[in-house]
Amino acid sequence: MKRLVNVLLLPLLTLLPVAASQAGETIRLRVLSYNIHHGEGVDRKLDLERIATVILSVKPDVVALQEVDQNVKRTAGVDQPAELARLTEMNVIFGANIELQGGHYGNAVLTRFPIVRHKNHLLPNIDNGEQRGVIEAEIEIPKSGQKVLLLATHLDHRTDERERLASSQVINELIAGHPDHPALLAGDLNATPASETLQRFEKMWTRVNAKPMATVPVSKPTKQIDFILSRPPNRWKVVEVNILDAAVASDHRAIFAVLDLHPERD
Repeated sequence: MKRLVNVLLLPLLTLLPVAASQAGETIRLRVLSYNIHHGEGVDRKLDLERIATVILSVKPDVVALQEVDQNVKRTAGVDQPAELARLTEMNVIFGANIELQGGHYGNAVLTRFPIVRHKNHLLPNIDNGEQRGVIEAEIEIPKSGQKVLLLATHLDHRTDERERLASSQVINELIAGHPDHPALLAGDLNATPASETLQRFEKMWTRVNAKPMATVPVSKPTKQIDFILSRPPNRWKVVEVNILDAAVASDHRAIFAVLDLHPERD
């Protein structure tokens, strides 16, 4: 996987961010979070090209993906992170959380920018649920020298909120030592805006959409469980937030945000 990141990294080093060419300027980032249901749509067709088309439709700079297979039998043994990187022409990192059918299952990050460092952290597992994880990825915006920390995750789906609360504590602790570092948290949190889990996150993060924007069920969404959050609040301004209208490629709708990152003020 490290070789794959390096290979994909080289042609992207000269890319400019959308709205910054020098340090000290505002940087505009296009951020997407998408639970891809291992590439299987609601029509039961396995189609990664369709997933890639949804991703590319908003020309994102950074993408957090959930429910991604790597060399798993049910998805024809395809290395989905590598294939999506090829289809989107982005860098990729994969966080393997579960061994599954000869391969692995977890989260992934795509970005058109260089990845400075990354690590997958396994999250607390309560009562033998699915092992969950969070990818910690530091991404460098070319020419500006600015680094942004992305935490990409997919939390427990069960009604009992204990594991989500434990996971939110771990994720918040990952960022606690860097109060001024610009950071994004994106993923399927399996919790609604009114939940205790979101209240826990919002002690340290700000949702990009103040009012709920439904992402599931995909055909006629009624609740939001997919989110993009940012910190610190004085560095980020929300330009727009949308829920993509793609309703077949996966069982979730993707959430997309355009954010301005302002330079640090003395």
